[in-house]
Amino acid sequence: MNQPGESLRDRKKRRTRAALERATVRLAAERGYDHVTVEEIAAEADVSVRTFFNYFASKDEALIGADPEAGPRMAERILAFPDTVTPFEAYRSSVLAEITDELNNARDLWLLRKDVLMQRPDLLVRAFANSAESEQLLSDAVGRRAGLPESHAYPRLLVAAGSAAFRCAVTRWARDDSVALGELVTEALDLFGTGLAHTPRRHEGGS
Repeated sequence: MNQPGESLRDRKKRRTRAALERATVRLAAERGYDHVTVEEIAAEADVSVRTFFNYFASKDEALIGADPEAGPRMAERILAFPDTVTPFEAYRSSVLAEITDELNNARDLWLLRKDVLMQRPDLLVRAFANSAESEQLLSDAVGRRAGLPESHAYPRLLVAAGSAAFRCAVTRWARDDSVALGELVTEALDLFGTGLAHTPRRHEGGS
């Protein structure tokens, strides 16, 4: 599944970035992160070292895998919906648009990355910082869409709860590959959107 409005050039860029991330994570898992060089990562991904640095400033960034364009891209989507779409629905649609085929099929890579990062607390801190920056961008977009002041709790709470729902979906996905990540994220966001004060029946999703 391609992202809505994505050009051929954008798809190629996304796939090259994904190939470099896969190479970084797999080599780090096989050899130990400190024993892998940028040159080896580029060779594994079948690109030049110069191409590597077009996407990442360092192998740390390649391992963390945070796309610097994701936050701005998602915020732009939130603001682009017509006025008839609620802030929650705009946020939900923006998140789901990020679930590409590459991400749906990247469960093994996600598990490897998690294992490598657990051995590097310094990089874990950086990964959390990147997430916080994206959440701030999305909160600002939700607040603007809702016409609320920056100090209002609603945008921050919506995005924080949405991020928690996403992490919950990823945790379930890590334990069971029989369901696509996109389906799990959709279910988690829908449960959150419906309201957790309501306890779903067993057939309404989840196991």
